[in-house]
Amino acid sequence: MSSVFSQIINRKIPANIVYENDEFIAFMDIVPIQKGHVLVVPKLEIDNIFDLPPPIYNGLFSFAREVSIAMNKVIECKRIGVSVIGFEVPHAHVHLVPINKADDVNFNNKILTSKEEIEIISKKILKELNS
Repeated sequence: MSSVFSQIINRKIPANIVYENDEFIAFMDIVPIQKGHVLVVPKLEIDNIFDLPPPIYNGLFSFAREVSIAMNKVIECKRIGVSVIGFEVPHAHVHLVPINKADDVNFNNKILTSKEEIEIISKKILKELNS
């Protein structure tokens, strides 16, 4: 069975997509740890990030960099934190999290964010990426 991320990539389930190209997709986390939490995912479904072919691995981080620059322009924070954990979904992915201190990247602290707020932030990031 395909991962939930593959289902998002194939438009079988909805997501607030922030940015996309032929190899990668970025979308809002629906259970964020901070407002503006984005997931960056290769379209190639491989569980462990270190098993990605080198061009995809390198491309993933270049794509994540591009998204994080846009995030930093539209979300008030000191920086965009990066985390790769890999247990939640068996599909390699990178978490981009707006942070002001190291403790802001605590996956035990989910925050309540409305679907509307997630959509607004998503549109702001997309607008910045398309400008």
